[in-house]
Amino acid sequence: MFKPIRKLFGDNKGATAIEYGLIAALIAVAAIGAMKSIGTKLGTTFNNVSNSL
Repeated sequence: MFKPIRKLFGDNKGATAIEYGLIAALIAVAAIGAMKSIGTKLGTTFNNVSNSL
């Protein structure tokens, strides 16, 4: 009777998938933050070049 329940709690595949999802989300947030900062600096640089010309 309790064998399927033990088997369900013994399965770690779902936990691993959730961990991979969290890692991917963290990487995405870090990448978005870095790109936003670089984009702002790049826009400023292009504006400076444009104004100089």
